[in-house]
Amino acid sequence: MSIHTGEKVPDVEVFVMGEQGPQKVSSRELLGTGRVVLFAVPGAFTPGCSKVHLPGFVEGAEELKGKGVDTIVCTAVNDAWVMEAWANDQGVGDDIVMMGDGSGAFADAMGLVLDGSSFGLGKRSKRYAAIVEDGVVTHLAVDDSGIELSSCSNVLSLL
Repeated sequence: MSIHTGEKVPDVEVFVMGEQGPQKVSSRELLGTGRVVLFAVPGAFTPGCSKVHLPGFVEGAEELKGKGVDTIVCTAVNDAWVMEAWANDQGVGDDIVMMGDGSGAFADAMGLVLDGSSFGLGKRSKRYAAIVEDGVVTHLAVDDSGIELSSCSNVLSLL
């Protein structure tokens, strides 16, 4: 069962890239303070994620921050090294925190696992966007196909 509005984000171990390499952090610590926009993609470097989803948030980062967003976080079932390489490839800079969920523990705790085994991806995260206020999900939009509900433009319309 997936997380619902009004529920706290799960507290699991995830990774972000630090100066010394991948650093363990608590998902609740990363997502628990202020207004956070969290978006998830099935995989770094995949076509829809690299051509539409992440670029939309890179382009819209300033507008999101102008609407009171403190932190923008992108997550995928990829390790921190891959997330960093993807961020560098996409010109993310410091605008978006790239949260590696290499084991899929966060996707599983969110109840938003996509089984992409039939097309070679294995278990990944579903594509979604959430608005999180002080650790509580206030809006969740899951795309079962396409990238409309979880797009940056849709998130902006909700703020």
